[in-house]
Amino acid sequence: MARKSHDRTNGKDRILDAAETLFAQRGFHGVSLRDITSAAGVDVALVSYHFGGKRELFTAVFDRRAEVLNRERLELLNEVRLAARPHMPSVEAIVAAFVTPLLERSARGGPGWKSYFALIAYVNNSPEFGPVMMTHSFDPLVEKFVEALREALPSAPPREIYWGYQFLTGSLTLTFAETGRIDTLSKGLCRSADLDSVIQRLPTFMAAGFHALAERTQSETPRMRIGRTRSAGKSRRRSSSTP
Repeated sequence: MARKSHDRTNGKDRILDAAETLFAQRGFHGVSLRDITSAAGVDVALVSYHFGGKRELFTAVFDRRAEVLNRERLELLNEVRLAARPHMPSVEAIVAAFVTPLLERSARGGPGWKSYFALIAYVNNSPEFGPVMMTHSFDPLVEKFVEALREALPSAPPREIYWGYQFLTGSLTLTFAETGRIDTLSKGLCRSADLDSVIQRLPTFMAAGFHALAERTQSETPRMRIGRTRSAGKSRRRSSSTP
């Protein structure tokens, strides 16, 4: 009986591993349950036993590593908060806590993590899956980081923080894709697979962007108002010279 239970558990892990690889390569609709069970070396019925169906399996694959990442990121955020007391941590430290576990896992976590980050990119860009799965798996954690960023940038309107987060996640999605585009553009000076270089640069780059967005509302809004006034004046002058 114990052996049978062990086989089921082992089969569950094999199903998750095989599904992760195949979903990352072909997407949800490009993979059948028989493809997955064949790659895992188990009977199709075992999917129903452990997960229910293909969509439930897809969700289980997505959630499995999300839990690990969320725990590691929250631990890092708590560490940088403690280290900065009685002040707030820097924006760069907050961004580093958010991105470093992901980039470290992708760089050194092995093929399973590579597949998982490819799967994140797929889900994040999917109108079918993205809104529900990203919200369910990551929004509670993301809101903690948004709160930390708002505390670190108290003068920044909330909308600027959320735009900054949008740009940050877009950069991560492209980074995880490792398309080789930067290799070609830089003629080999930079490599998309060089995630250590990304870890060294991305927090600094993004922190500067968050600060610029915070300052934008203070320094550019008056100019924008002046610009609108001038444009309106020119429009009125053009209108007055028209029959």
